[in-house]
Amino acid sequence: MRTDTATWWARPGLEVRDGRLTVAGRDAEEAARTHGTPVFAHDLVSVREQAERLREAMTSVGAPTRIRFALKAQRDATFLRFLREETPFVGMDVCSPGEAELALRHGWAPEEISYTGTNVSDRDLDRLLPTGVHINVDLLSQLERFGRRAPGSRVGIRVNPGIGASHLGGDETKYAGSRPTKFGVLPNQLERAVDIARRHDLTIDTVHYHTGYLYMTESIPIVEEAAARVAGMVRTLRDLGSPIEEVNTGGGLGVRFREHATGLDVDAWAKALGRSLGDLDVTVATEPGEYLAKHAATLLAEVVTVEDRGQGHVFVGLDAGWSTANESFVYHIPFQPIVCRAADAPPVRTYTLAGHINEGDDLWAVDVELPEVREGDVIAFPNVGAYNLSMASEHCLRPPAGAVSFRDRAPTPER
Repeated sequence: MRTDTATWWARPGLEVRDGRLTVAGRDAEEAARTHGTPVFAHDLVSVREQAERLREAMTSVGAPTRIRFALKAQRDATFLRFLREETPFVGMDVCSPGEAELALRHGWAPEEISYTGTNVSDRDLDRLLPTGVHINVDLLSQLERFGRRAPGSRVGIRVNPGIGASHLGGDETKYAGSRPTKFGVLPNQLERAVDIARRHDLTIDTVHYHTGYLYMTESIPIVEEAAARVAGMVRTLRDLGSPIEEVNTGGGLGVRFREHATGLDVDAWAKALGRSLGDLDVTVATEPGEYLAKHAATLLAEVVTVEDRGQGHVFVGLDAGWSTANESFVYHIPFQPIVCRAADAPPVRTYTLAGHINEGDDLWAVDVELPEVREGDVIAFPNVGAYNLSMASEHCLRPPAGAVSFRDRAPTPER
């Protein structure tokens, strides 16, 4: 018996056929058996769809716009080749010298790459400056350091609007809020920033800000308020003599990743940016990571243990652990397990899914309702295309997961 509740996550590229999970039209369990587990299965068509959807929405901003992909979210080589070939209008957002060099190696030109990092050292600048990428710095001390290293250059500054948006709701994040964070020049520091720039003959041409992560439609009023505050900062900088040409709104655009999440109405989001930034005569940029990448990957892992541990708790052990995908542990984003052979079957009991890392916190999901799970089954975790593969480690010397990428979607077989 199929249940809609059990398949809230279904969408093009992640579907159920005859009760079995498919990724990009391919049987997920078969892909796992063919390529080995754990493995990230990439539906690259999703990346192109999301990029094109975002580009279309941004026409509502009412100003020139620019999209850059946040490279920290996903650096798989096949993923990047597809992005470069299929969405040439997408540039690169990088946050380390290594990322800048990687973007260049994958075919992005310096003028298509924007660097915004934090706590940049002289060693970082010595690698970044020769690349020719545009650099944004996020603290007064960093602007001083940049000026000493590259006097007479053009530079951007990351500002902090004092308000942030995330999937958790509210207006406080670790990026921006009423409490101090590690990021961004504050409104009362703008005059000092311009004084530093003058001493080093720097031209401040870009204002960058980033407020949070995975925010949904209900956070659009916060997004608009942040943009309005930044617009005021742009006007102040111009009054002080800085010819601001671009406002970079950062990333954080959300997609639906749990049953009760709304996702982000990008048309409404773009219109909100337009109301605050559209009359500034600037290019309005965005740097999505999760919006382009999160839906693109599904992690496939094999069940190696099913055991009743007492008090009604049945533990399911997998051949993948937190070193494979640590988004839940770092960002507290819940994983949604799917039994590949019974993807739309009703749940029969609760399970706790554990990984193969020798740590007590290595748990994928606790007390989650699933159909019957057996040893040898393949479990899928969708919505893991952002950050998980790029932040994988070899804790306990467990090797990172593999990856298989599909550039198209196999059609449903005719019956």
